[in-house]
Amino acid sequence: MNREMLMLVDAISREKNVERDVVFGAVEAALAQATKKLYEGDVDIRVSLNRDTGNYETFRRWHVVPDEAGLQLPDQEILLFEAIEQIPDIEVDEYIEETIESLPIGRIGAMAAKQVILQKIRDAEREMLLNDFMSRGDKVFVGTVKRMDKGDLIVESGRVEGRLRRGEMIPKENFRTGDRVRAMIMEVDLTLRGAPIVLSRSSPEFMVELFRNEVPEIEQGLLEIKSCARDAGSRAKIAVLSHDKRVDPIGTCVGVRGTRVNAVTTELAGERVDIVLWSEDPAQFVIGALAPANVSSIVVDEERHAMDVVVDEENLAIAIGRGGQNVRLAAELTGWKINILDAAESAQKQASEVDVSRRLFMEKLDVDEEIADLLIAEGFASLEQVAYVPLEEMLEIESFDEDTVNELRARAKDALLTMEIASEENIGDVALELRDLSDLTSEQIAKLAENGVHTLDDLADLAVDELVGFTGHSEDEAKALIMKAREHWFVNESAPQES
Repeated sequence: MNREMLMLVDAISREKNVERDVVFGAVEAALAQATKKLYEGDVDIRVSLNRDTGNYETFRRWHVVPDEAGLQLPDQEILLFEAIEQIPDIEVDEYIEETIESLPIGRIGAMAAKQVILQKIRDAEREMLLNDFMSRGDKVFVGTVKRMDKGDLIVESGRVEGRLRRGEMIPKENFRTGDRVRAMIMEVDLTLRGAPIVLSRSSPEFMVELFRNEVPEIEQGLLEIKSCARDAGSRAKIAVLSHDKRVDPIGTCVGVRGTRVNAVTTELAGERVDIVLWSEDPAQFVIGALAPANVSSIVVDEERHAMDVVVDEENLAIAIGRGGQNVRLAAELTGWKINILDAAESAQKQASEVDVSRRLFMEKLDVDEEIADLLIAEGFASLEQVAYVPLEEMLEIESFDEDTVNELRARAKDALLTMEIASEENIGDVALELRDLSDLTSEQIAKLAENGVHTLDDLADLAVDELVGFTGHSEDEAKALIMKAREHWFVNESAPQES
């Protein structure tokens, strides 16, 4: 029987083109699995098969764990102090083994053993092919459609398969069996049987790789794609930077008569691509990202990481784009929140902000409207600026002497201290559950408290525009925060009622 098993191992090794050790490992696993069925508990069995004679031994073994850890798997583990009684120099994470009677091969269900062995062979074969494929370092998977699997495409390249999920395809894109497919390799998930390589055609990374293949200057390091934003199948924007002054980044990516960008567009089912010049200046970058719209002016709010972009009536629709697409892609590309305003909205917002600053200065600094307007005209918008801007800068204001400046600075610092104390008191009055919301800063919690919002229920009852007015969140952020505050309502509703 042992000779027959050696012959079987050799035959499977040659047929499946795998190492003999892999087949021997599969046989050992099959014998161990069959032996485990003789025990009631979840024991750990190891089989050692001699590669030359075909003889084999079977061991039951116990994993040595620290005394303080305790036994998590009593049938497979032994505490260190007990193990030392048997083997004095044994250490944690080693094994104690006990020889047990080997199961005769003839008593193993032939079909079960064969299935285990063949499955192990298939797994080893699959892993070997996958490792060989991934070692090539390819980022783009090129293959043909083999079949459909619950809406996903199974794409084959050689003997390796990738999975292109429906959600990762370009909308309205249809493939048939045998069609050629290119897609980005996103990850390798070994839990996916048969097709462990997860693919995407809708990701920004795929577009970047397509341009890398079409534009040699990117591979040479002369150009760099800094960011990419896509509405797959419709429109995309990429930001490019030249590391060589002699190379025009936009023209190089477009190619002679548009050959390079057209090749990418064709691969992506006609997706239109805007190529934008990247800039270290965020405002200049946003202006470029909003092309083809012309920007009249732009105001940067570093604290909120947002920009108010003013365009004239003719450019308003272009800047926003169909369904807000242009401004949304520009925001994704640049990483800044972008608010598009026309001239009238901008003037109204500025007037409102000036009015807020005027009332703040008049109330907190105890000055008249003329002094408040003078501070605003000189670019002061907050108490912090009045309190901590360098003394020399404030002395440059013609109407202010040194005594006036020092008095204004002192009043601003006192007002800030008073507001901070009040803010801490307000936060103390707020329920712990509201303070634990990671989406709220201390300043925002204090603002909510000032407006009577002290609990999750108070927050959940707010309208979106109310929360926006209190905290300065965007509408989407405010909606998400209110829904988060309402979560406990639904949990309570779904909880089983006591009889």
